Amino acid sequence: MNKTMQYTYSTLLSLLLITTTVAAFDDVATLRKGKALDQQSPSSPIANVMNNDIKQARNYPMQPPVIPHKTRNYEVNLNTNKCMSCHSRKRTEESQAPMVSVTHYMDRDGNFLAEISPRRYFCNQCHATQTDAKTLVDNTFIDMHSLMKTKQKSEN
Repeated sequence: MNKTMQYTYSTLLSLLLITTTVAAFDDVATLRKGKALDQQSPSSPIANVMNNDIKQARNYPMQPPVIPHKTRNYEVNLNTNKCMSCHSRKRTEESQAPMVSVTHYMDRDGNFLAEISPRRYFCNQCHATQTDAKTLVDNTFIDMHSLMKTKQKSEN
């Protein structure tokens, strides 16, 4: 009898804790804006591509540069890479586009190649076209240079 009561109380306590936890998360802000999961939200408009060819600042070390121009009809497949018609070593003087990093001409063992490495051939795996899309969530990211300046000021 005692074990049955103990089991019943622990089950009720567990249910109570689960219910209050779920209820507490009812007010969590989501990108669905209050729509139920089984309802379809209207699609957001497609953001406009920033087509100004102005280099954007990078937000963190090793961030791949964003693409500051339209790439909608660029063909990048096994046979052709439209990006390299401007960004290859041979074409940058004529196109005035920045050359891809020398690391893109290295194989995984660090050897330099005459052509772009197959590991780096598909540009849009790392590089994204910059758009004027509105920010969906607040960004509290602080880059390392700002953190270092703040630390140096506090030490002085």
